[in-house]
Amino acid sequence: MKERAAMTEAEQEKAPDLNALEQEGEIAADYVEGLLDIADIDGDIDMDVEGDRALVSVVGVKGNELVGPDGEVLEALQELTRLAVHRQTGERSRLMLDIAGYRERRRAELTKLGSEVANQVKEKGEPKSLRPMTPFERKIVHDAVAAAGLRSESEGEEPQRYVVVFPA
Repeated sequence: MKERAAMTEAEQEKAPDLNALEQEGEIAADYVEGLLDIADIDGDIDMDVEGDRALVSVVGVKGNELVGPDGEVLEALQELTRLAVHRQTGERSRLMLDIAGYRERRRAELTKLGSEVANQVKEKGEPKSLRPMTPFERKIVHDAVAAAGLRSESEGEEPQRYVVVFPA
């Protein structure tokens, strides 16, 4: 009986705290809204909780200046937003920021890339290395490769860290 109660407590510790994630989202949304006001950029902010992280999306933004080439500006804004959340909560944030649907489009592209590379590796029987990617991008590729039944690893040092896909 005690083992079951302890396991339940352990499961509860692993479960994301929905209230804390919602608070993170609210802090992040306020911070991003302030940045948009300073930059005089129009956009609406949506908040959600996806899995074990808060998700803040800026929608209705015209142009790509907040995303930048290869999402570089978006990554920087996400880190600044995470720092703002950390400053207020004292907790490390895993918050995800998306602007104008960039991350969703990128997720679809990378899932397709991971599947295609997995098929190439299956056909040739040789490992294949991809170009350097952000942690967000590498995770999507790793998931697609795993779904195809192959193994992948990240190699190298940030910011030049990349995925290598191995044959079965």
